[in-house]
Amino acid sequence: MTEFVVSHEPVTRLAFFVGIFFVVALGELVSPRRRLTTSKVSRWIANIGIVSINAVAVRLVFGGAAVGSALWIAGRGWGFFNIAAFPYWAAVLLSVIFLDFVIYFQHVMFHAVPALWRLHMMHHADLDFDVTTGTRFHPIEILLSMLIKIAAVVVIGAPALGVIIFEVLLNGTSMFNHGNLRLPIALDRVLRLFVVTPDMHRVHHSVIPTETNSNFGFNLPWWDRLMGTYRPQPRGGHEGMTIGLNQFRDPSRLTLPWLLILPFVGAVGNYPINRRGAGSLDS
Repeated sequence: MTEFVVSHEPVTRLAFFVGIFFVVALGELVSPRRRLTTSKVSRWIANIGIVSINAVAVRLVFGGAAVGSALWIAGRGWGFFNIAAFPYWAAVLLSVIFLDFVIYFQHVMFHAVPALWRLHMMHHADLDFDVTTGTRFHPIEILLSMLIKIAAVVVIGAPALGVIIFEVLLNGTSMFNHGNLRLPIALDRVLRLFVVTPDMHRVHHSVIPTETNSNFGFNLPWWDRLMGTYRPQPRGGHEGMTIGLNQFRDPSRLTLPWLLILPFVGAVGNYPINRRGAGSLDS
C-alpha cells in the first residue's frame, strides 16, 4: 500500500485536492458563514489560475519536489529518521508533526520580514474569504516554501509516506480553514483543539494588523497556543470584520495579472511584525 501511494503521489494528491475542494465549496453553498462582497466568478478565475501556475512552476523547478527528496535521501541513509532506530510508523507521524511546525514558523517569518511579506500579502489581499483563498499564494512564495520543505525533509530524513501525508493534510486543511463555512459553535470549540478551523483562521485575514499577525497555523492549532500567537475571535465579530489588507481595497484588481505583480507594486502597509503596532496582540 505504501509503495502504491508513493509511486502514484501526483495522482493521490490531485484526487484529495479535487475531492476536498468540492466538499468545502459545496458546504459554502449550503451553509455560508459570511456574505461575499465581491464577484465570486472573477475571484475564482484569478485564484484557481494562481494554483494552476504554482503546480506547473513546482514541477518545472523541483521535479519530484519534497517527496522526491525523501526518496533520494532514504536511498543514501541520510537524515535523522534514517539514522536513528525509530519504528516506521513513528517516523511517519513525527515527520508530519515536525513539518507542520516548520510551516508555522515559515508563515511567521513571511509576516516578519518585509521582503517576504511582499510576496505573502498577495494571499491576504483577497477581499473575501473562501475555499479558493486557501490556494492563493504567489508562485515565488510557493517556490521558496518548497525549498524550505525540502531542507526540512533532508535534515530529518522524513519518510516519503510522511511527506505525502503532510502535503495532503496541508493542502486539505488550507482549503478547509479558509472555507466560508458556518460550523456550530460547540463543534468549532472541539475541532480547534485538533485542527485549525475556519473561524480560527479567519481572524488571521482581518485588516487589523494585530489580528493579521495571529493564528498562523494551517493544520495543527497547537503552535499558536504554545507560541503565544493565538487569538480566539476577531474583535469585530465574524460577520462584521473586514477581510483583506487596508492598502488593497479595489475590487477591480482581482485579476490574475494584477495578483502576479502585486508584490512588486503594492505598499506593504503597517503589517510586518517588526513594524510599530503590527506585532503586539494586545494593541
